[in-house]
Amino acid sequence: MALRVAVDVGGTFTDVCVLGENGEAPRVAKVPTTAESPIDGVMRGIAQAGADLVDTWFFCHGTTVATNALLNRTFPRAALVTTRGFRDVIEIRRGTKEDLWDAYKDVAPPYIARRDRLVVTERVDATGRVIEPLDMAEAKELVDTLRRRQVRTVAVCFVNSYVNPVHEIAMLEFLRAELPDVAVSISSAVLDEILEHERFSTTVANALLSPLIGHYASSLEKRLAESGYNGRLHLMHGGGGVMTTQAAQKHAARLASSGLAAGAVASKHIALACGYENSLALDVGGMSADISIVCGGELKVVRNWSVDFGHPICFPNLEVLTIGAGGGSIAWVDDGGALRVGPQSAGAAPGPACYGLGGTAATTTDAQLVLGQIDTSLAAGSQLLDVALAKRAVSKIARELNCSLEDAAVGILRVASANLADALKILSIRRGQDPRDFALVAFGGAGPMHAVHLARELSLPAVVVPPHPGVTSAFGCLLVDIRHDFSAMFIRNAQAADPYEIESTFLRLESHARKSLLEDGVEPERISMQRFIEMRYHGQSRSMPIAVDQPVRAIGGLVEKFHVQHREEFGFNQEHGDVDLYQLSVSALGIIEKPRFGVLSSGTGKPIEPVGRRMVRFIEPKGWLETPVYSRSDLCPGAKVTGPAVIAQPDSTTLIPPDWTATVDQMGNLRISMDVEGAAR
Repeated sequence: MALRVAVDVGGTFTDVCVLGENGEAPRVAKVPTTAESPIDGVMRGIAQAGADLVDTWFFCHGTTVATNALLNRTFPRAALVTTRGFRDVIEIRRGTKEDLWDAYKDVAPPYIARRDRLVVTERVDATGRVIEPLDMAEAKELVDTLRRRQVRTVAVCFVNSYVNPVHEIAMLEFLRAELPDVAVSISSAVLDEILEHERFSTTVANALLSPLIGHYASSLEKRLAESGYNGRLHLMHGGGGVMTTQAAQKHAARLASSGLAAGAVASKHIALACGYENSLALDVGGMSADISIVCGGELKVVRNWSVDFGHPICFPNLEVLTIGAGGGSIAWVDDGGALRVGPQSAGAAPGPACYGLGGTAATTTDAQLVLGQIDTSLAAGSQLLDVALAKRAVSKIARELNCSLEDAAVGILRVASANLADALKILSIRRGQDPRDFALVAFGGAGPMHAVHLARELSLPAVVVPPHPGVTSAFGCLLVDIRHDFSAMFIRNAQAADPYEIESTFLRLESHARKSLLEDGVEPERISMQRFIEMRYHGQSRSMPIAVDQPVRAIGGLVEKFHVQHREEFGFNQEHGDVDLYQLSVSALGIIEKPRFGVLSSGTGKPIEPVGRRMVRFIEPKGWLETPVYSRSDLCPGAKVTGPAVIAQPDSTTLIPPDWTATVDQMGNLRISMDVEGAAR
């Protein structure tokens, strides 16, 4: 059993990466995603990659099942059971809007309609004291309503259950006894934290996704077992780790950004291997683009994120900014006559017009084909492109803008690149970071198409394109550990906090974490714990995590660390201000042995011959250029390609404009930088 297999299901393509244990080059595959039955695409990709599941000991999967369910609101009939008087918490939200200046754009409605939000009498105060016991007569009536409405999953969210969950546990036991086939999520088990809106919202998402993830994971496990796989199925979650099927059913909402995290993890690994501690990741797929940032070798973790604005999911999650700027993003002209690209997408079906599957709207892929930037075949021939259909689609935009076909295609790519540049600026310039200190790691099927133009726009010094950019997110699934996160509210003034009480709470959290990892099959010697204390200045609502060395014997050093980190993060601190502790948390890792990567042998030193030539229109400079086309498989370490050039491979295409040079390093990455002397000439 010598293989590791990773599969990442995207909106357009399903990517597969297979690694052996001897450092040989990975085997990859890219097949169209089967939206109606994603597992069919998974199995087809595994077969195309030539992976024998009998010889596989580790299987990791990044999936969009949870994300798509929330986006499309395709989940089983659900209900919310809450404290009387708190029925509308998830609809009132925080009263904010994504765009404060757009008076006509409404926030997405709650995932559970008001008629399915049911109340019961109970009350626990903020100290945990029971004021009103749970009314079991009302609970019985509530169960009858749930049965009559054929509800399949329930979120139980009582107002102060984070400090005393006795009523939630009683309701859970009652529901399980009366409705054994109904899935139940209780907020004190999903997110044991203060702030009822965030806790309710996270629990609702978890309840909605739990049956879907459970069915999907068990179905995939069955298909894998039928093909000979005898190990555990590991599912990638948004926190940058993996979880087993059993854990995923308990915390299904963690999978709402599964594939996004895999790409961020892979970009960090690639950048560090190339010597860049600061890097920006650009993952452009078929439907969207995902942007992440690594500062000082670390990815940023956020605790409040959402698929739909206003409905937060508060599990720890790698910060990834997603915009509608993928290869299938649709170009359109607004009422003011301005050209727009996205966020609407043609998706996998019907896809861009050039796919010939019925799509008629112009997309960025159609524009790239019209300009000769991509070949008429994608994914090793599994997707053929029709130039005539692409021209027909782009010509509609040209007529609306009263310009030539070429100008319309260039305009589409300029707008798409501007959208990507704005997203990169949000995570760099607007955070006080200088892009000139960052390398750009470009991957996804379309990332290397835009990378050099973006590097020029933002003055990024270097671009790195991994050996298999189209399946880099799948590759990231092989670089992670099993991870669980546990937390407990701990609201104290720092000066008055008792180190013994802090240490006792950490030990309790670590005990729960260790039990969960052992249930996942992790060996005791492979368990690692990382402690954090969330701190904030007195009166602030925003807190930040401070890493804690164990054991906790004094709090003064941690407060000083908070002052320093606050200044680094926000540009100021209050050295003499009161500091409050807010929360204690533990990240528990089950360390998985990482794959070994061999160093590639250098080439012969002979000039690399192109496999063909074609006319290509770059965004910059203007005009068509006869451009050599190279096969990525012909480029050995040490090979050098000077633009203009196109580097083609089955899973992606890399554009090298004039005055830029690409060099292959010992790991097979393309290192692209400006040819300063050539530019001067």
